[in-house]
Amino acid sequence: MKPRRTAGLVGVAHSLADLKALHAAQQRAREAAERLAAEARAREAAAERERHLFRHEVGPVAPLRVPAAERPARPLPEPIARQRALDEAEALREAWSDGLDAETLLDTDEALGWRRTGVGPEVVRRLRRGEWALQAHCDLHGLRRDEARECLAGFLRDSLHTGLRCVRVVHGKGNGSPGRTPVLKGKVRHWLMQKDEVLAFAQARAIDGGAGALLVLLQPSRARTGTASPAGTSEPR
Repeated sequence: MKPRRTAGLVGVAHSLADLKALHAAQQRAREAAERLAAEARAREAAAERERHLFRHEVGPVAPLRVPAAERPARPLPEPIARQRALDEAEALREAWSDGLDAETLLDTDEALGWRRTGVGPEVVRRLRRGEWALQAHCDLHGLRRDEARECLAGFLRDSLHTGLRCVRVVHGKGNGSPGRTPVLKGKVRHWLMQKDEVLAFAQARAIDGGAGALLVLLQPSRARTGTASPAGTSEPR
């Protein structure tokens, strides 16, 4: 019976040792978990301080209030057509003279016509008959000489720029002038003769103004045709 008792005591001793070892392992695990949790809390606190470093250093701040954009008290000025002003100044610098060289006119009746060198006489006859379609007109009624010259220069410049071929210039019959003499009639003819792009002109038909207007044939637009061709080769309407 004595050996059995000794064996039982040895087994109990081993069990106690195992329990102590298990308890120690559990204690180490708890300590490690607490250490890891403490390290995590420290890292989170450091990150929080980093995120709010400016606030911690400066203190509470308030965002600036941005006022709403205000409209100007006065309306913006209208855009200035500078290129048009330059064109008009250039037209004035052309300085058309007011003299009249009657020898350059082909006829001497009321239906005075003119054609540039190299343009056939048939062109003037076709103008008189109204075979070209009128594309624009300029009315110089009531204008003084300088005003009429400037107006005509601008009209021709715009017509050439847009590629027009046949236009009408109304200078009036002079019924309201002193002595009932047309003041602008001769000047308009001479101004037209000084413009290289004017190929020919003739007095208008009665339906288009008669003795108070001229039908003017302009040089073909280089932008449309590539090269300027004589008016005699252009097609009437």
